[in-house]
Amino acid sequence: MTIARLNDLADPAACPRLVIKVGSSLLVGKHGVRRDWLETLVAEIASARARGQEVIVVSSGAIALGAATLGLDKGGRGSLADAQAAAAVGQIALSGLWAQLLGAHGLTAAQLLLTLEDLEDRRRYLNVTATLTRLLDAGAVPVINENDSVATQEIRFGDNDRLAARVAQAARASAVLLLSDVDALYDRNPADPEAVLLPQVRGVTAEIHAMASGASSSGMGSGGMTSKLQAAEIAERAGIALAIANGTHDTPIARALGGGIGTLFLPKRKAGARKAWLGGRLRLKGALVIDAGAARALAQGSSLLAAGITGVEGTFQRGDAVAISDASGEVLAHGLSEYDADECMALIGHHSREHADILGYAPRSAIIHRDQLVLL
Repeated sequence: MTIARLNDLADPAACPRLVIKVGSSLLVGKHGVRRDWLETLVAEIASARARGQEVIVVSSGAIALGAATLGLDKGGRGSLADAQAAAAVGQIALSGLWAQLLGAHGLTAAQLLLTLEDLEDRRRYLNVTATLTRLLDAGAVPVINENDSVATQEIRFGDNDRLAARVAQAARASAVLLLSDVDALYDRNPADPEAVLLPQVRGVTAEIHAMASGASSSGMGSGGMTSKLQAAEIAERAGIALAIANGTHDTPIARALGGGIGTLFLPKRKAGARKAWLGGRLRLKGALVIDAGAARALAQGSSLLAAGITGVEGTFQRGDAVAISDASGEVLAHGLSEYDADECMALIGHHSREHADILGYAPRSAIIHRDQLVLL
């Protein structure tokens, strides 16, 4: 079975493995942890487990909890140092809370703190996959958060929406459910009385992105609709469905899935595991700009040759992940370069048979081989 409707996320046959992301504004209110609400959510997770689904939780809230304990203003986000300190204090409380509430249902919680590099580096990504697989096989409920105590502005996800999508890739999940403080994606600002809820989206396009706002409505989290659409793009490349639903209500999963209140993003295709990892990468070392002919060749499944390259951006080494973009700046693909940036510069526009004369050694014919390239 495949996922075609929101309520399929509650069907073990269609969705045997589900990732649930919980936003900061849901966990933490003005007076601290929203414990009563969280208990209803944990009961829903226990019900999902009882009907045969495996569940992974991606939980925000450490910074907000730690900021309240330390008395930091701006919710602990006034500076990087404040956020790191708040996360160090808040993560203990957050993991303890999940362990206690899941334990009340006979479930074992397992904490994983991940950094961007854990999911961007291929070997570490595979280690995450192995750990998640073993935990799920053992019957545990992994509870995951970004390791904000060590993350910096340059090496962090910045929001748990994209983290949830990357975790779903690593865990080979069937779907992601993003619980937030909005009902769904609307065709315009939901404050507009003319706004229309979009129940289903197949493929995140430029038109869909234009409907989004990057702001977090609660002011507590770090995401917004833009980050949720980016998460949907990451998920769809791996053949994973993603849903956005309002989590502010009690028993939010039942309300969203049972009532069909939310937006379901259906994947356009299912890439292989390696290409899904490559397509979902958030950090790239550079970019190769290509002409229209090369773009057409890539769309037909060809490798990227130097003859079609018109520009090189950034500093990268052989084996690094780079973007492939057209003259307008639109990113068409991600790929692993067979050459360093300076070598690519030397080879721009040249035929493969000229490479040896230019570089002084027998090179590879393609700048990026089609097996190391994924179209977006």
